[in-house]
Amino acid sequence: MSAYKTDIEKADAGSSDKNSTYQVKTEDFQVDESVAEVSKGKFAWYENFTLMMKAETRGVEIVPEEEKTRTSLWEAASMWFSANLVIGTFALGAISQTVFALDFWSSVLCIIFFCMLGVFPVAFFSVFGVKYGLRQMILTRFLSGDLAMRLFAAINCICCVGWGAVNIMAAAQLLHIVNNRTLPPWAACLIFVVLTILVTFFGYDIIHAYEKWSWIPNMFVFIVIIARMSISGNFTFGEMVGGPTVAGNVLSFGGAIFGYASGWATFAADYTVYMRTDTPPLKIFAWVYFGLFTPLVFTMMLGTACATGIRTDESWDQLYSDNGVGGLVYAVLVENSLHGFGQFCCVLLALSTVANNIPNMYSIGLSAQAVTTKARRVPRIVWTLLGNTVTLAISIPAYYHFERFMSNFMNIIGYNLAIYDTVCLSEHFIWKRGFSSKYDVMLEQWHDKSAAPPGYAGLVGFGFGAAGVVLGMNQVWYSGALGRLIGDFGGDIGFELGAGFSFVGFNTARYFELKYCGR
Repeated sequence: MSAYKTDIEKADAGSSDKNSTYQVKTEDFQVDESVAEVSKGKFAWYENFTLMMKAETRGVEIVPEEEKTRTSLWEAASMWFSANLVIGTFALGAISQTVFALDFWSSVLCIIFFCMLGVFPVAFFSVFGVKYGLRQMILTRFLSGDLAMRLFAAINCICCVGWGAVNIMAAAQLLHIVNNRTLPPWAACLIFVVLTILVTFFGYDIIHAYEKWSWIPNMFVFIVIIARMSISGNFTFGEMVGGPTVAGNVLSFGGAIFGYASGWATFAADYTVYMRTDTPPLKIFAWVYFGLFTPLVFTMMLGTACATGIRTDESWDQLYSDNGVGGLVYAVLVENSLHGFGQFCCVLLALSTVANNIPNMYSIGLSAQAVTTKARRVPRIVWTLLGNTVTLAISIPAYYHFERFMSNFMNIIGYNLAIYDTVCLSEHFIWKRGFSSKYDVMLEQWHDKSAAPPGYAGLVGFGFGAAGVVLGMNQVWYSGALGRLIGDFGGDIGFELGAGFSFVGFNTARYFELKYCGR
């Protein structure tokens, strides 16, 4: 019998033995035998095929101690190193010039500071996966509470689709122009979706094996880009100026960076659950932190540097206008540059997007399974297939509005993550007072929502945070009362106000939740 079946059955059987009132209190986690049998029959093909292919079948179930055998710190770091040394990160750096009109040094300072801030929760939550062997959304149940976790899990599914669309669009632009514009955008998008599915199907082991090495060709291409950018003479520092308008642009660009850097926080623990429990937490934190921070800063800075060439070279400007970031890369590597070899480099760089999409499409299944127990009965790969299908449907029409879609989406991601990080970190540091015996209940009752906070405080924190976001956001489609006051075009302070408001709302409500609910 597969691990997927046995873990579900053990969880449900153990929960009913432990507490005679459990069925009433947590009926959401009870498995009706007839439904379970139907579920097994529906997915018998999946069970048989995954066993034959030696793929991972476990979903959100806890990883038992005897299976936590991984010891490589580089494996934990390379997961994020490869996933962020990609064209999508390059594209985010480029919008500092094309959307926010910042000079080079202002862009660099923005990138470094907001990356330092955004990477912290990803590295920190990775430690939880090592210590407890639980996926990020199940851990979230014991941090934000059950009801809030379900909300965050549902939002995370949407975010994973959005991430996938952003990454695919940037890569599709590059493939489209390399093929002399004969490859339709829909076909380019489909290629990346299929490649992502092939890797994510096999699960944790193959994902880590792929990410361990996939950064090498990407780094090679980026080094070539650095050389060609230097030779072109198109780089310019620009003029570093101040003022409220520039400040507004810095805040808006910073919000996009934070959303990108912190975007992995909602599934950070998913990729360390098989590591040995006795791995030093500080080492895990440091390796993941620098494994994520380094490619983010390097690749965004390179994207910013290349985008300055749009101001000095009309042909580069035209290529960017017609083909987005793909046109910019093509201008650096191919146009009056390396020609055929440059096209080869463009294809390699386009394929880098698979490394970035893999974590999104793997974790979307885990997030979906966390929303309800009925969703847990559907295998992870089925949710992954559905997520990729929706991603493809979004990426094709959004392809033609890449810049606007990317900048708006990254800021929206930042809003949600600011609230999520604030709620979870507040519970950990203020109410659980760090790693303590208060977490022990997770190991035996991870499946029992009655063992976790009910989540009323988490919902209050989310509501307060959303109010702060509405006041501070500055998007094309809406500017908040405070956000629109910054400079001539407004400045986005949505994630900052969202974090502050959610901190007040959650911690106030958490006091009363503990007083009246006892957990």
